[in-house]
Amino acid sequence: MQIQAKKTTERREAGDNIWLASGTSVGDIATHELNVNVLDNESAVGLALYKELCDYAAEKQGDIVIILLGGRGAQAMYKHIAKLAETDEIDELLGRLHVFTQDALAPMAMENSLSFVRDFERLLGPNFFAKIKSFTPMNTATDDTEGELTKYLERLESLGGIDLFFLGLGPEAEAASHLCYIKPGSGAALEDVAGINAISSSILEHHISKFKAGGSSVSETDEAECRNAKYILTLGPAAILGAKRIVQSIVDAAEVPAKKASFKRLNETEFAADADAIRKQVDENPGLLVRLHSDVRTYVTPELLAD
Repeated sequence: MQIQAKKTTERREAGDNIWLASGTSVGDIATHELNVNVLDNESAVGLALYKELCDYAAEKQGDIVIILLGGRGAQAMYKHIAKLAETDEIDELLGRLHVFTQDALAPMAMENSLSFVRDFERLLGPNFFAKIKSFTPMNTATDDTEGELTKYLERLESLGGIDLFFLGLGPEAEAASHLCYIKPGSGAALEDVAGINAISSSILEHHISKFKAGGSSVSETDEAECRNAKYILTLGPAAILGAKRIVQSIVDAAEVPAKKASFKRLNETEFAADADAIRKQVDENPGLLVRLHSDVRTYVTPELLAD
């Protein structure tokens, strides 16, 4: 599928959600099988993701725009990069990176320990952020959430779009799945590049529990502010489909067994022949977006495929 972005921003409401499209046009919808690589453990997946970054850097001259993954899948890669960033071994690579986040809770202070920004700082370390070319998070400390998200998208577009999009897979009811925070039935269209979606208390509870389990030190003040968040900001289908390459990782099926059914459905779904029917399938199961992209590398650990 080809996504060709223009510079106009179109706003659309779908229930309680707001979706933004940068005047995108969708070409022919082509479906693909996943390129699934099963590795022994989470550490091996992290090294494979890092190698994907190095390989892409070897293929392309100049700067590289990457989207960081906030879930477990990329944490081993981040820890590996953090160690290398303490030396000068990868300084040339780091100096080429424009780094963006893919989702955020809002409103929330940027320094809140439950923000993805703080977690990235913890995992990647200060040397990484000192050496990369730029870092652009979604601004959540604002009364103009929509305006700030538009600025974020304009910044992304000004750099030529996304080179590498690191993605995970989130389980949903009935073995559906989400990417970023594009949830089933959220009304996201293939042309939508980002969204401002209403948040539920269950998602907030999951977010807080995940951060605590991952080692984040969370104060009562930060937790209270997080529980008062109203929206999830997320990149949309057009951003995913417009990336030059997607690198997907799923490593925590032992802790989150629902991912097994979600991945099985993702991998085995037969797409409809009609484009409108495919759009409906993707709205019902946004994880299917990776199968509309022609260059996806998926890395998993064995428990994801275990019966």
